[in-house]
Amino acid sequence: MIHSTPRGFRDILPQEALTREKIAGRVREVFSAAGYLPVETPLLESREVLERAGRIKGVPFQLIDDDDRLLMLRPDLTLPIARMVASRLSDPAGFPLRLRYQAPVVREQQSLRGEARQFTQLGIELVGAPDGEAEQEVLQLLAQTLDAAGIKGWTIVCGSVQPLRAALDVSGLSEEQIQEVLSLVHESDLVGLDAYLDVCGLCGPAAQAIREIPRLSGGSEVIGAIDALLEKAQVEPDQRGTQELSWLVGSLDVNGSPWTPSFDFSIINSFDYYTGLIFKAYAPGCSASVASGGRYDAVLSNLDARAAACGFALSLERVQASLDAEKDIRKRPLRIAVPKGSLFAPTVELLKRAGLPTEELDDLGRKLIVNAGEVEYLIVRATDAPAFVAYGGADCGICGNDSLFEANLDLIQLVDLKVGACHFVVAEPASRKGFAEKAFARRGSYRVATKYPRITQAYYDSIGCPVDIVALHGNIELGPIVGMADRIVDITATGTTLKENDLVVVDDDVMNCSARFFASPAAYRRNPQVRTLAEALSRIS
Repeated sequence: MIHSTPRGFRDILPQEALTREKIAGRVREVFSAAGYLPVETPLLESREVLERAGRIKGVPFQLIDDDDRLLMLRPDLTLPIARMVASRLSDPAGFPLRLRYQAPVVREQQSLRGEARQFTQLGIELVGAPDGEAEQEVLQLLAQTLDAAGIKGWTIVCGSVQPLRAALDVSGLSEEQIQEVLSLVHESDLVGLDAYLDVCGLCGPAAQAIREIPRLSGGSEVIGAIDALLEKAQVEPDQRGTQELSWLVGSLDVNGSPWTPSFDFSIINSFDYYTGLIFKAYAPGCSASVASGGRYDAVLSNLDARAAACGFALSLERVQASLDAEKDIRKRPLRIAVPKGSLFAPTVELLKRAGLPTEELDDLGRKLIVNAGEVEYLIVRATDAPAFVAYGGADCGICGNDSLFEANLDLIQLVDLKVGACHFVVAEPASRKGFAEKAFARRGSYRVATKYPRITQAYYDSIGCPVDIVALHGNIELGPIVGMADRIVDITATGTTLKENDLVVVDDDVMNCSARFFASPAAYRRNPQVRTLAEALSRIS
């Protein structure tokens, strides 16, 4: 009998533990040499207190203690340290505080994703340092840390929440609309952002700034591009957030920094958490960021402590994964996940028009990987394309936005390709008209069969109606016909299948779909070929 650990948790045996210890030791030496002192916070925290501080990252594990207080296992270290500073170290006479930590954190993850639920963070927090100097010190320390950890070819990408916030403040959008825009940017759904602004009827310089800022990337010239956009939108210079970025670039140059920051404003997320500079570090062989951080004054302010705060957290597991992958990393072509089925032909045509070699795709046979010189094509199911890209099997891909919504992975949606158009509907047997309403009156919810549980749940949530979802993988039309469900939610282009099975549409406003070009955050921010392809597809779509 095998006595295994729970899903997402694992034992670390001596050989690996020694490797992790060496990595952590080198990181601690960098932190200590810079004057950062160790702190520890409890494994359990009050959820109420941490929620007051800021957005809780990930879904936490929770329990209720004997005092009837809702507690949670810490999902990160920044919020607990902010709570500690606000309650015990808030005297400005003791500033600046330089604190470091190493501790495990836990976050719930969905089943069948192969993701860890416990990992170790190493990080620093700088509280009460002068504006500008704090960001410079923290970024320099992150660069030294990545070098000390032994990572080669790392990239630090910077952004800021302030420019987009400034554009939204002069846009005339309602608070509800602003929150929806922020949510779309937080989810990296740039296609959805464009569509929502169209629905809002927003146009002019403010709309242009809101659309373009999350797409800007490059060197320090990007700061000038943001200034130009916000000047047209009549945002005052001191409200744009660009002066701080220019000062940061200049200060790194003056101090002889061996690296210069690159900018990518698609990382501008967590608007209720960060208040200025945001940055992420990427490393070869790792499909997610190995470190992230930024300026988060609002967290301390929410806890009634007034102080500037900046820091970063490094994932020990991701650093380890990057180092382990180094010996296996080869320079490979741009790898694109190409969907099988009805989207295959239009996808190939779009890639051809975008200037990529597609001749090898004309006679595919049973090939799963097609090497075309400068690119490799992975032939996958459309529903699997998001996973291949999110977990590093491919750099970018194409599939319907329904597949992206169902996958719910960390991906950047870049271009609406305007092919493969279809929409989701709610349908029921014509011969059972009225049965669903009677069942609802008795049961208090609709029972719905579908292959798309997340889309179905989101739709019924949007109309405020309880639903019991029966997840099927095919022939869902049978569900209500044989009485195991009241209705179905399914995708349709012509409605032929519904008619052939005596199904009639009850609601045709669930979701509209079309194919989208998307990429992993790491590939989008490290590989210029991905951005070039996105621009080419945008021009022809």
